[in-house]
Amino acid sequence: MSEWIKVAACAELGPGCWRVLDVDGAQVAVVNVDGEFFAIEDVCTHDGGELTGGQICGFEIECPRHGARFDLRTGAALCAPAYEPTAVFPIRIEDGAVFVRDDRWD
Repeated sequence: MSEWIKVAACAELGPGCWRVLDVDGAQVAVVNVDGEFFAIEDVCTHDGGELTGGQICGFEIECPRHGARFDLRTGAALCAPAYEPTAVFPIRIEDGAVFVRDDRWD
């Protein structure tokens, strides 16, 4: 089981903001959507590029290169050119801080 990794204090990651960090070798973007935190692998499954830098609208993030969109809650690819989902990760809020871990191999 992987360890929980502190992302930031909740106050440091305001609505509409994100932070990318290495979680057990995966680049994970933690995104604040109106006070709710989500963690998604920072990889577009269409071409392997970063998702961060793309527009966030509601619970969707748009790849900044080719416009593929992913659901921040499930990782589902929502439109072409991406057809495969990207990974999502559990979030924990504790003592005013956001934590994430990679549970894919548990």
